[in-house]
Amino acid sequence: MILYVNGDSHSAGAEAVNSYCFAEDDPNLRLSGRKPHPNNLAVSYGQRLADTLGYDLVCQAESASSNDRILRTTREYLKSNRPDLIIIGWSTWEREEWFYNDRYWQVNAGGIGEDWPDAVKQQYRDWIHNIDYHKKEQEEHDKIWQLHLELADIPHLFFNSYLAFEFTNQRDWGINYLGPYDENQTYYHWLSNQGYKTVDPSSYHYGASAHQMWANHLTSILKESIMFT
Repeated sequence: MILYVNGDSHSAGAEAVNSYCFAEDDPNLRLSGRKPHPNNLAVSYGQRLADTLGYDLVCQAESASSNDRILRTTREYLKSNRPDLIIIGWSTWEREEWFYNDRYWQVNAGGIGEDWPDAVKQQYRDWIHNIDYHKKEQEEHDKIWQLHLELADIPHLFFNSYLAFEFTNQRDWGINYLGPYDENQTYYHWLSNQGYKTVDPSSYHYGASAHQMWANHLTSILKESIMFT
């Protein structure tokens, strides 16, 4: 049986046991690209949950990921695969994915990437100057809702990694979205409320013990729902 996980750095287990977010950050894994570092993935909540359920893990989470990338890669995976359970930790609303020179670029409010082409850098300057965060939030909400509808016949559970939606135009997600409008039920803030600290004061990432706790939390939610009886 297959557990499919997607998301951003939190779902990738970034910095959980070492300082790496991407596998390619490790000098010994330079050719591994932006996928999770294997040592971090091994202790991520996704792997811990898979171990508990007795499933095989397929993780397409990527640090600094936009929701656009999460949506695209999830749909691409589902074209030829049918997992038994899908878990997605959604990223922050302002992030986007741009396609330029046969490559997808992940952009966010954190600044310009050193390896970006000049055209992407200029597009970023225009974008960051004009971004409407409230509009972006609603757009992300609607995109995620559409995926939820597409997954009607596949057990799935969504959660927000850091931000909760902050508006009154709410939808009924049933059992499929963990506190979409409640900051205290986001991955980051729920673990903070349990007393966990990030791996470094300058980091937003948690260590292996926090990932285990989140896996336990998700297990309890899944067992209480109609997904697993």
